[in-house]
This record gives sequence, structure tokens and C-alpha cells, in this order.
Amino acid sequence: MQKEAMLTQLGYVPNSALLEQLNRIEENTTGYEKIQKHIMDLHDHLKVDDSYIAMSNTTNYFKIKIDSKSPQIAEGAHEKVKHFSEKYKVKVDKLENKNTYYIVGFNH
Repeated sequence: MQKEAMLTQLGYVPNSALLEQLNRIEENTTGYEKIQKHIMDLHDHLKVDDSYIAMSNTTNYFKIKIDSKSPQIAEGAHEKVKHFSEKYKVKVDKLENKNTYYIVGFNH
């Protein structure tokens, strides 16, 4: 997938700074080429749960942000993240006391 298309699908307006940030995330994410498509699929699946995938401003990883105000919908989003992680062997790190995960990379 082209970088500009990926940024657009994630809700960004592509520019040089965002393209550089995406490059850093790709380089920092272990096995990125094996999980890129699955990351975008998860993003699409999370939209119905008021959740999304974005580029982290503090680390060179994608983050999964669960923003639903409904505990039931949020729980559904957490289940989707768990399923994504297990099915595609993707290592995700959940931030303590937050509804946020970092996508660290492919976990062989």
C-alpha cells in the first residue's frame, strides 16, 4: 500500500512530516510488511466501536485508541484487538490504566 493512501485511510492529510513519521514507525515495527494489511483491516473494524488506529506522537509505533464511552462497546473493541493480536501474531502493548495499545510488531 502506498504511504499516502495509508495516511489518508487513517484520517490524515498526507504531508512530508507525516510521511517521515510513517517511515519511522515502519522501520521501528518488527515485521511491518507482514502485518501492514492487517493493521488497516483492524482500523476499519474498530470504527464501529468508536475506536481507531493512529500514529503515536510519543513513540514510533501505531497506537490503537479505544474511545467508546459505552463499556460494552469498549469491551468489544478490546476483544477485536485481542483477536487481531492472536490471529495475526502481532505483539501489542497495552498502556497501564488507559484504553490504548501500541502495535510493536510481528511476533514470530
